[in-house]
Amino acid sequence: MKTALKLAAAAALSAGLLGVSTTGASAAIVCNRDGDCWHVRHHYDYRPEFGVTVYPDSWRWRAHEHYRWREHHGRGYWRSGVWISF
Repeated sequence: MKTALKLAAAAALSAGLLGVSTTGASAAIVCNRDGDCWHVRHHYDYRPEFGVTVYPDSWRWRAHEHYRWREHHGRGYWRSGVWISF
């Protein structure tokens, strides 16, 4: 009986921790002046000289705007078609 109770408590604790860890994650869309856009999973401090704009993950460009997706993993930004890590 004690083993079943311990397993149930461990499962409840694990589920609670998983719920807390997933709610803390935020996503955003970042676009540069050239129209390259990519998703980021973490908040980064982009310097003004990088020439990027950060939008909420729900942002979508309009039909007359010209953007393209250029996904990349890691911390950085696109500039003139080249991924610059920082």
